[in-house]
Amino acid sequence: QVHLVESGGGLVQAGGSLRVSCTAPGRTFSISAMGWFRQAPGKEREFVAGISWSGDTTYYADSVRGRFTISRDNAENTMYLQMNSLKLEDTAVYYCAGKRGAGIGARPDNYDYWGQGTQVTVSS
Repeated sequence: QVHLVESGGGLVQAGGSLRVSCTAPGRTFSISAMGWFRQAPGKEREFVAGISWSGDTTYYADSVRGRFTISRDNAENTMYLQMNSLKLEDTAVYYCAGKRGAGIGARPDNYDYWGQGTQVTVSS
């Protein structure tokens, strides 16, 4: 079983920046594409961004495109989400996810492994 661990969440003012990280210690050869999802209170978990194993292909939700950047360092078994120009509506628990198969998925059920989540709160 692959265990993913997020870090880097916190409180930031609107317009500010924050970077969250996801590490996959241990056996990670089964992970191919990875992604970030978020879930706000009372809402469903939603896709934020995804990245292929090589990092050459990325996808973003319309709501974050141009403000967020996903990246990964396979040598360090780490994925990042750089979040700039943060808005109040970006407040949520952010989850990293990994999948065994090729191709980036935009639905939670596309993914096989999940982290515990990290809280990101944007204040006015």
